[in-house]
Amino acid sequence: MLRCENIKQATAIEDINSLWVRVLADIAENVGAGCCQSWFEKASPLRLNDGFLLMRTQQRFVRDRLLSQYSNVLLSMWQKYIPQITSIDIMIDAHESETDSVDATTDETQVTEKESKTKRNTDKNDNCLDPRLTFDNFIVGKPNEFAYNAAVRVAESDKIQFNPLFLYGGVGLGKTHLMHAIAWKVSQNNIERQVKYMSAEKFMYQFIRSIRSHDTMTFKEHFRSVDVLMIDDFQFIGGKETTQEEFFHTFNALVDSNKQIIISADKSPSDLENIGARLKSRLGWGLVADIHPTTYELRLGILQSKADMLDIDVPQDVLDFLATKIVSNVRELEGALNRIMAHASLVGRKITLDSTQEILRDLLKSNERYLTIEDIQRRVSEFFGIKIANLLSSKRDISVARPRQVAMYLCKLLTTKSLPEIGKKFGGRDHTTVIHAVKKVQELCLSNAEFEHDLETLKTSLQ
Repeated sequence: MLRCENIKQATAIEDINSLWVRVLADIAENVGAGCCQSWFEKASPLRLNDGFLLMRTQQRFVRDRLLSQYSNVLLSMWQKYIPQITSIDIMIDAHESETDSVDATTDETQVTEKESKTKRNTDKNDNCLDPRLTFDNFIVGKPNEFAYNAAVRVAESDKIQFNPLFLYGGVGLGKTHLMHAIAWKVSQNNIERQVKYMSAEKFMYQFIRSIRSHDTMTFKEHFRSVDVLMIDDFQFIGGKETTQEEFFHTFNALVDSNKQIIISADKSPSDLENIGARLKSRLGWGLVADIHPTTYELRLGILQSKADMLDIDVPQDVLDFLATKIVSNVRELEGALNRIMAHASLVGRKITLDSTQEILRDLLKSNERYLTIEDIQRRVSEFFGIKIANLLSSKRDISVARPRQVAMYLCKLLTTKSLPEIGKKFGGRDHTTVIHAVKKVQELCLSNAEFEHDLETLKTSLQ
């Protein structure tokens, strides 16, 4: 591995080109020889300056593919030999040689400006952001449009409109994507604005380290001097009272200074477990935006967008199959598509429905599970914010009766239980009550689009 004292020597073009051969060997082992030959070998290093590595290629689509799909691989492979590299860009070089170019002076000026600008962004926003997670790459649908619009508003506005912006939803539904997109957008709009993005777990570890090193003042000054503080997966500091206390004071200091705070978690502020009451209150001060489970239409749109971005021809019946069968989260959905595309590329077979079912046999099996009436009751009670005991009670007010009817309908639709068995599980009710509930839900779906959407969301999350 090259150390700090050797980094200047490595910037010589002959040295960096020799090193590129070793990097390519590692890349081939990591992503496959075919992928390496198709994309990475069509690029070459140009210069390394103060942590910024500039590479070049003669084909625009190669540059776009490397930066959009393989930037993390490229950076990590280079950092194995030169840890000081913090950012990489690729320029289009239409000439066989970098010498004797009529635009050499202009190119040199542009590169210098790019290096300077990149260094400022790296110094101030060293957040390990994924370049693929931008607003442009986020597929919007009914389940996430409110959270998306709120994120865009906060990212584009110079004024503090919602403080904090609190995004919540289940695993793999797009919270982290929106968090990264906000950070990218804020940094793009104003490179002088200092953004700090990290997980709650990392915040906790840094705080603990500052206590052990007797340097909590530096920690406090660092986090209270940022313009935008972004904490992902906030639920992980549940039960960590000392960390919560420090975050509480950091929160107040930033709000008092009119600085933006953005937080994500798997539950709403009021439902977070082992979080102090006064901190919960602070988290709910601004705008709380939830991300619902994906619908079939949204999943299909995500798959189509992913296939288009990778320029891969995926048959429509395969996309339909994946959107129908993999409903747990977007991360798993995209992972399934990556698997079938990688398999087709490596073995040279066309993507078909049969091959998809064969390749994803283990994943499809894990998505098929036995759904119980208790599962449905639990999910419906969480969705409507009522206790399960109310579903089983004799209460008839609309706030309880409607969720009960929905739960009965879903039990009839998604389980093999008979009507009497379903009625018995809802406080010993008669099968005619279940029939009435099913009929009522079907009528509401025809007359109330919002109700139909909520029902579809519930059904999808249970399947």
